[in-house]
Amino acid sequence: MKGKGRIEEMSEDGYGLLGKKPIYVPYTVVGDLVEVRKTRRRFGRHLATDFELLEESRLRQRPRCMHFGKCACLWQHIKYKEQLKIKQKTFEKITGINAEIKGSPQVWNFRNASNFIITTQGIGFKEFGKWWSIVDVKECPIFSNRTREYLSALKAFMREEKIEPWDVKAKRGILHYLSIREGKFTGEVMVNLIAHSEKVPESFEDYFSFADSIYWSFKTDERDDPRGEPRLVKGKEYIQEKIGNVVYLIHPNSFFQTNSYALPALLKAVEDFTDGEKVFDLYAGVGTFGVYLAKRGFDVEGVEINPFAVEMANKNAELNDVDALFRVGNAEEVKLESYDTIIVDPPRKGLKEGAKLLAKSRAERIVYVSCNPRAFLKDFEALSERYKIEKAVLIDMFPHTPHVEAVIELVKKS
Repeated sequence: MKGKGRIEEMSEDGYGLLGKKPIYVPYTVVGDLVEVRKTRRRFGRHLATDFELLEESRLRQRPRCMHFGKCACLWQHIKYKEQLKIKQKTFEKITGINAEIKGSPQVWNFRNASNFIITTQGIGFKEFGKWWSIVDVKECPIFSNRTREYLSALKAFMREEKIEPWDVKAKRGILHYLSIREGKFTGEVMVNLIAHSEKVPESFEDYFSFADSIYWSFKTDERDDPRGEPRLVKGKEYIQEKIGNVVYLIHPNSFFQTNSYALPALLKAVEDFTDGEKVFDLYAGVGTFGVYLAKRGFDVEGVEINPFAVEMANKNAELNDVDALFRVGNAEEVKLESYDTIIVDPPRKGLKEGAKLLAKSRAERIVYVSCNPRAFLKDFEALSERYKIEKAVLIDMFPHTPHVEAVIELVKKS
């Protein structure tokens, strides 16, 4: 399929749309004049694989990263204010909600975690749309200004020890991922090397001596993800991140919001929509919201299905000396008693059956945190029987991508 013309609209997942039967063109923006020479059909859509930018839109800026056009940062070429407008418009188009949007205070070097795949093709990230192709990166201005330092240390270590990298197609090799986590406000660094070997070379800790915490994770499966059984080699068991007056512990196996700079705005939005004394934190994770709210005087209980996350949440509560208790439980089976506000931050797929349970709660208020407006809309079909949308705010946790975090206040109908 071929086509030539201007991009007139953006898709929900960040492509520029060309024509009435649209061709999805990556790395473009409204106003671009493009010529598409070749496409491939995927998920019922025509995706441009060979195209030329003939004339630039006024919405464009110069991408900062030398690898732009290969990785998954689809929007580095769009001026940041325009990125926010597109996200706001897309969210309203999907949900019907006109919400204020708050940008990230920092749009470069904001990610506090990154996973670099180590392969026979190079070290870096999977090429956008091509899981089998690897972009051999030298920098990542989205993640950290120390990326070159981290990758240089890894390459020097691999040269000395002559360790075999992972072969993506053959599914064999030793080193598979380098996972780095940074405390943006504490300056602490965690290095975690994921490998298909339990043996830790003696020189490992020497090459990463700049880190506060050094882990070696043994990976027993062939799945292409940065997961293994972590073993502390040197340094701290946890690094810390400080958001305002709340301190959070970070472990290789724990999830934490990836944009530390925008996280205060997300937490404040949740606090602003929370009312009453008793708060229930559903899908509590490591207590990111629950501990923050407890620090502000709310009586917090939380449930999370992952036992390790619950352990971390309770450690975070203890570290911050707050009145919050977290326990292991299934969000779809928990008894929702007389809480004033229920916080829900479900996975990307949404609440699903949990929405029906939540709709029966006696809470006056639900604060729904969503990274997927389509999933929220589906959940709201069940919740709308007893709750109405009072207000919403968007927080841009993911600059240079089409994703945005929404905080939606639902109040019980009178």
